Amino acid sequence: MEWHSYLAGLVGGVLIGLSATWLMVTLGRIAGVSGIIGTLVTARPRGDSAWRLAFLLGLISGPLLLVLTGGGLGNVADRPGAVIGEPAGGVALMLVAGLLVGLGTGIGSGCTSGHGVCGLARLSPRSLAATLTFLATAILTVLMVRHLLGDGA
Repeated sequence: MEWHSYLAGLVGGVLIGLSATWLMVTLGRIAGVSGIIGTLVTARPRGDSAWRLAFLLGLISGPLLLVLTGGGLGNVADRPGAVIGEPAGGVALMLVAGLLVGLGTGIGSGCTSGHGVCGLARLSPRSLAATLTFLATAILTVLMVRHLLGDGA
């Protein structure tokens, strides 16, 4: 991995931190993506939808702007030189995984952006427990898929 990849990750992290800080300072809101989407889709609060929609459009427009300016997305596929394409485990597995993530954010009352970025920055013990649970689950999932189920990647 060349220094450009590290720099892109650093800039991305700074932008995430700045956007979370901006949302907290200007609107007093936590930048928890699952909560922002969930409330926008299910609750439809009056007078509260504009900033949620703007936030989500910003999430989508950032990568699009990067691609349009020639920045690319980096290697986000499962092998060197590949680009985004068919999910490595198939579309059905990806849909099930997405549903499980949605279920988990409901059970955990938040996601990695809300707990891992904003909650940890506020020194929330609940967010620390949630983030440690996210990480432990991710580590166990990789262990099972790559080593116990024989993917070997």
